[in-house]
Amino acid sequence: MPVRIVLSHTSHPGNIGAAARAMKTMGLRDLVLVAPRHFPDADAVAMAAGAADVLQEARVVDTLEAALADCTLAVGFTARGRGMSHAPAALRDVVPEILAAAEKGAVALLFGNETSGLSNDELLRCQRLAHIPANPAYSSLNLAAAVQVACYELAASAGAHGLPASGTAEPATGDDVEGFFAHLQSSVHEAGYVDPENPGRFMERMRRLFARSGLERSEVRILRGMLAAFEKKMRR
Repeated sequence: MPVRIVLSHTSHPGNIGAAARAMKTMGLRDLVLVAPRHFPDADAVAMAAGAADVLQEARVVDTLEAALADCTLAVGFTARGRGMSHAPAALRDVVPEILAAAEKGAVALLFGNETSGLSNDELLRCQRLAHIPANPAYSSLNLAAAVQVACYELAASAGAHGLPASGTAEPATGDDVEGFFAHLQSSVHEAGYVDPENPGRFMERMRRLFARSGLERSEVRILRGMLAAFEKKMRR
């Protein structure tokens, strides 16, 4: 996804590292830093955790113009209205336009300084303004948290990442299941738990129970191993 994260005049290097980590978790890698106060820095690497590669590939530029030079759309993030000609829209409402523009060229998401955010001059260089709806009594998001939310919204809307695979367990076959039930019936008869002459509905209920569980082959092996161990104990 050709979406660039641009951090302007970042004060704390740890926020740069945390933002890189936020990007990588959602599959974004293009990070541009505009005149950061401290970078490179050990704090950035520490906060990046497993995303040090994103930091290594990050570009540092002196001006916002350089960061946005090849972008067809720049979206500036602001937590408050600035009385500008184009009012901020909720991030989720802007995401479809971001994704559509990203199919045609580079798109930049611009985040400002931790203390003061983006200046009015920086916002004027953006074609769209976005904000992340939050508690009006305390709407200040940490820089890296804002980057994480933005990257997540993009990835989720694009369907970039599905749920983790549920595993590759092999389902039990009919022969596996019938072998288990035959073994179970033999064991409960031998243990005296079920009277072979008057079994009632025991096996019917067991079949219903295990039908609901969706047995796997490995589980059948475990169950039959338990039965074999019980039988061995009984025969001593």
